[in-house]
Parts: sequence; C-alpha cells; structure tokens
Amino acid sequence: MKLRDKLLLATSIAAAFAAAPIAAHAEKLSIIVGGYEKQIYLPAKLAESLGYFKAEGLDVELLNEGAGVDAENEMLAGVVQGVVGFYDHCVDIQAKGKYIQSVVQFSHAPGEVELVSTKYPNVKGMGDLKGKTMGVTGLGSSTNFLTQYLMVKAGVPLGEFTSLPVGAGTTFIQAMTQDKIQAGMTTEPTITRLLKTGQAKVLVDLRTIESTKAALGGTYPAASLYMPNDWIEKNKPTVQKLANAFVKTLRYINTHSAAEIADKMPKDYYVGDKEGYVKALEAGKGMFTPDGVMPKGGPETVLAVLGTFSKNVKGKQIDLSKTYTTEFVSKVK
Repeated sequence: MKLRDKLLLATSIAAAFAAAPIAAHAEKLSIIVGGYEKQIYLPAKLAESLGYFKAEGLDVELLNEGAGVDAENEMLAGVVQGVVGFYDHCVDIQAKGKYIQSVVQFSHAPGEVELVSTKYPNVKGMGDLKGKTMGVTGLGSSTNFLTQYLMVKAGVPLGEFTSLPVGAGTTFIQAMTQDKIQAGMTTEPTITRLLKTGQAKVLVDLRTIESTKAALGGTYPAASLYMPNDWIEKNKPTVQKLANAFVKTLRYINTHSAAEIADKMPKDYYVGDKEGYVKALEAGKGMFTPDGVMPKGGPETVLAVLGTFSKNVKGKQIDLSKTYTTEFVSKVK
C-alpha cells in the first residue's frame, strides 16, 4: 500500500472513532437471584431486559441460585454485592449478629403457595400434613420459614413433619410425582404447571395481599434487593443507581399488562406454556409494590411469623429499623 493510501486509511479510521460515542466505564456488580426464572423475582431479569442497569452506568451480572439461604451465604462471604431474595432473611440474620438490609422492596406478598399432592385427598388443611414430608427450596430458605410457621400455627410441632429441599420447577415437580414430598411451598410458574396436570391442589395461597393477611396475620414483605449494611454505607452512589433501576422496573410492572411484561422475559421462562405464564402473572402481579417502599407494618408481621417457630429469632431483640431502608427509593425521580 502506498504512503498516500495509508494516510487516507488512517484518517478514515480516526474519523470513524471520533464520530462514534465513547462508552462510559460501567461499574461492575454481581447480584445473586434466588431463582431468576421465578415470577416473584421477575424484576431482576426485567430490569436487565429493559436496559435500566446500563442506563444507570452499571454492568450487573445476575447469578442464579435456587435457594435464598445459599444466595445469602454467598453475599456474606463477599462473592457478590447483593441478593434478590426474601426480606425475612434480613430479620433472621440479625438474630445471628449480622446486618443486611432491604434496599428496594419488590413485593408485599410472598407469591408462594402451599400445594398438596392430589394423591392425598383427605388433606384439607396444614394440620393434616402431620408426619408428612414437605418440599421447600432449601433448609433455612423462606419457603421453609413459611412452611414451619403454617405447620406450627396449625398445631403441628416442628419435630412432627419433615422439610425436604427440592428446589423449584422440574425438581419440585419430580419430587411430588415420585411421592418424595406430599406437599410443598413453591411459586409460579411451578404452581400453574402442577395445577394444570392435576397433580396438586392449593392448600394455602399467599399470592395476594388479602390471602396473605388471612394466613400470616398481616402484610408480608417478601421479594427484595438486600445487601450488607456496611457495604451500603460505603457505596451509597452505587446503591442509588440500583434503586433507580429497580424502582423504574416496578413502575413498568405497575403500568404494563402481564402480556407486555412476559414479552420482555426469556422465552424459556414460559416452560413451553406462554399462555399459562401470562395468566399466572396477570393474577399475581398485584404482589409487586409500585415504588419499592417497605409496606407499613410489614416488618412487624415478618418478625411475628419468625418468632413463632424460629429458635434464632424467638426471644431476641431485633432492631427492625436496621433490616430495611427507604433512603434510596425515596430519591428516585
């Protein structure tokens, strides 16, 4: 190539770079989601799909972990900066001398259901499950917390039933099909899959605020973004960006149809049944808060529930003001 041609090529390349926008350095973060295909944790993947993390200058890596308790342990070990999981972990962990905080409250109802296998038609209530094996995502998980509370409330002591960790989705369904569990606490889309095949029926429904209040005695804040209190204090600008992204996502959920939201999700989340996925979301999307704010009285309900059965929490002094904050969601424009 002649010198003149080389100069022309170099000039063209330089002009192209000058015309292209320079990408700002994105701040990298890792967040574990306690099963990001679950509809209760939908805001995590939706925020990514809508580009809200990138709009805030964040490069967020979403990692999948089937049980909230395992996600919590990864965060406490410093592997990730935050967890999308149930708020009740913030209360439970304080009883062990550690402090984590809900930064954005996604929901004010668990979105969970206690299902019972239709092989057991005589089971009409939780008390009838005495001596049975109950499926939960993991031991120490929120599904385990709720199962234990409902059983104790029904008059069945902790030692008179078994909690078996079976995850969610296909592993949960297999466990029920094979009679490894006779009942279990799970979420959408697993609920719809089992109801559609007639393999299970609903025993206790925690998908709406009204049914949750009836079963648990009050509003039960569930899915949230929680992080270690000390990390939050040292990284407030970053936490604010996360809050901005998630609150905008919750507003999107509040102002769009279930079908519109489903179209933004990965197709494999439908598990081959988009219509069922949309119907489940349509019925359950009222569980999401419109603004990320902790519902009034919610933390007190969670403390009362955990204090009923948990040796960790019962009789302990818990400072609920250190388990959540509205500092960041209140600043979202």
